[in-house]
Amino acid sequence: MTTALAAGQIETGRNARWALAALGIGAFGIGLTEFVIMGLLVEVAQSLSVSVPSAGLLISGYALGVTFGGPLLTLATARLPHRNVILALMAIFILANILCAVAPSYGLLMLGRIISGFAHGTFFGVGTVVAQSLVPPERKASAIALVFTGLTLATVLGLPFGTELGQALGWRATFWSVSGIGLLALVASALSLPAATRSETPANWHSLARLLRGAPLLALATTTLGYAGVFLVFTYIVPILTGISGVSSAHVSRYLLLFGAGIVVGNILGGRLADRGLRPALLGTLAGLAAVILAMRFGMGNPFAAMISLFLFGVAAFSTLAPLQSFMLSRSEGASAELASTLNISAFNLANAVGAAIGGSAIAAGWGLGSLFPLGAVMPVLAVLLTLATFKFGERS
Repeated sequence: MTTALAAGQIETGRNARWALAALGIGAFGIGLTEFVIMGLLVEVAQSLSVSVPSAGLLISGYALGVTFGGPLLTLATARLPHRNVILALMAIFILANILCAVAPSYGLLMLGRIISGFAHGTFFGVGTVVAQSLVPPERKASAIALVFTGLTLATVLGLPFGTELGQALGWRATFWSVSGIGLLALVASALSLPAATRSETPANWHSLARLLRGAPLLALATTTLGYAGVFLVFTYIVPILTGISGVSSAHVSRYLLLFGAGIVVGNILGGRLADRGLRPALLGTLAGLAAVILAMRFGMGNPFAAMISLFLFGVAAFSTLAPLQSFMLSRSEGASAELASTLNISAFNLANAVGAAIGGSAIAAGWGLGSLFPLGAVMPVLAVLLTLATFKFGERS
């Protein structure tokens, strides 16, 4: 699972910071392309003469590209130097978004979305491994958190950025802009990433089989369950704000910025906690997430309390990211670190689908928006139990 650096050395402080910044820019661009389309579904549907639900499938197509394409692309690039893989992924990302920008038909736009999803899964899988190789052992989780900072900012800015730009200049302009960010990341990566990092355990089908059983499989299930609770609530956060908290639809974006501030804090906090001790960090952040989601049942009852609740929700949700990613890597000794990391990114995306589906089913069954909070809290509680089982499994083996 280890990664060999060019001369067997940790990068110097300045070089490491530039390289981590380049990975963060790439993470921002890739995260941005996931979210920009969400506020433009009506415009896309009208432009390409499809229904809004069909346009919504462009989000699902991207998620499928991440979930299934990421591991396959990781296997295909397993023996290449990490720098070459990152540069190739950014090139694929740029071309895929250009295809989206010029797509004359719904089918070609869907193809561009799926291909860009391929780049997403593998980039975060390989990128987090490269980030760990750039720093001393006691800072590995913080390095992962720095890469995820780009995704964090994309989560905050993606929807308003895509909506504002798309409404002003047309939805195609959003994809041209994301392509430009990808080009910036490509240049930054070419200038700053070390030339010869590569895995000592390249990804292969044997590694994949090893990661889909025992402790690694339990770790993947932990990620899916833990983060399903986040998406079970966050997918429906706008109707929660307007229907339960009494927030005007014109002010929803301001509340989401508070959530965004929380995820920046949570992302940094999670990395530092995991550096101090993975087991207490993982159990503590998952338990904290469950407590915050459950408390939101009462904390979202009025506009002022909703501000505090959303900030704490952001902190709790993203404080789990670095611990969950580090946990998966720690459970996959003897297998490919890149593949393990990519599979965990797939697990995060599966959590998105699972959480949204459970929440939608609860609403459709007439349980009401308030039911999402106890349901969401159950998921990280189950993840805590799985975490304990996984540590126990590791002790026995």
